[in-house]
Amino acid sequence: MITRQDLKELQGLTKVPALSLLLPTHRTSPDNKQDPIRVKNLVKEATDRLSEEFSTRELEPLLKNLDELVEDIDYDYALDGLALFVAHDFAKKFYLPFTVPKRVIIDQSFATRDLVYGLHRAQRYWVFLLSQNASRLLAGTGETLEEVNNKDFPLQMDGPGATTAPPDLADSAYVDDRHRRFFQSVDRAFTAYADNDSLPIIVGGVIRQISFFQEVSQYTSQIAGTITGNFDSATEAELMPQVWPIVQEVRAKQRTDALAALDTAMGEKKVASALEEIWQAAHEGRGQLLLVENGYRIPAVVDDKGGLQVVDEKGGTDVMDDAIDEIIEAVLAKGGEVMLMDDGVLADYDRIALTLRY
Repeated sequence: MITRQDLKELQGLTKVPALSLLLPTHRTSPDNKQDPIRVKNLVKEATDRLSEEFSTRELEPLLKNLDELVEDIDYDYALDGLALFVAHDFAKKFYLPFTVPKRVIIDQSFATRDLVYGLHRAQRYWVFLLSQNASRLLAGTGETLEEVNNKDFPLQMDGPGATTAPPDLADSAYVDDRHRRFFQSVDRAFTAYADNDSLPIIVGGVIRQISFFQEVSQYTSQIAGTITGNFDSATEAELMPQVWPIVQEVRAKQRTDALAALDTAMGEKKVASALEEIWQAAHEGRGQLLLVENGYRIPAVVDDKGGLQVVDEKGGTDVMDDAIDEIIEAVLAKGGEVMLMDDGVLADYDRIALTLRY
């Protein structure tokens, strides 16, 4: 699945041309039988458009990368969406746990807006399943859970009180302390995955284990909810009915908080709502929080002074297929936040608004 680090890499690359292919896919047969045909049709559309703007010689490295990337697609592994990013010296594909609209984008940078939207819409989070036998970590994106299974997790407690009996004179306080220390090691192992990304955490286990973890964890402020029980052998499908309501509550609160922040910024006269003004502020690093409706897309060009000029139609190397995608990338690159909203929510702001740091 795509990660925030993957997005940063894609957003940091500037290539001409940068080709992005996005399409919805299917997880199961027989629906997934049509996915190769869809990919083939998108590749043809992309090739035709590129051929109108570049010579065969100029396109040769890119098309070679594209052919190899398409050949490497495993349709049996596909999830809900597929994204291909190709340039003369770059090629990468992502199986997405959320659907994306079918699109061919040729631009000066890769089109990550739908991926950003998918990750924001689906909500990313972590699930800890605590047990002395096998404390597990699962990465969540929307209604998809993927277990981390490597040298770090699952993590098993060993020694007295676990794989061996406690000392003869040991009391319950000794065993409790052993569990606290173990869950502290679970917390430390998670540090490599947190990566300064404050995602919500859902903690599962028996009540006593959850309590011990909350006592020792450095991530207690991120715990969004708990589920109780023994989850040593629980599957992702079995977990989702308990996890999903908590995720939905988190997402609803985030959107409510974003609209409240917008209202506060309006009162302080720290909001840009004109597209050209938002473009400028985003690139100057003044953007704090960008709110934009999911369906809002608009082609544009950058003028000689670096300003944004909206155009009627996409096409040509100077025209950005979607200026909103570029604004999103600029806000994120400067340390701002992005919240994608349902269509119609921002009608009073012409579908897009940016709160300003100053």
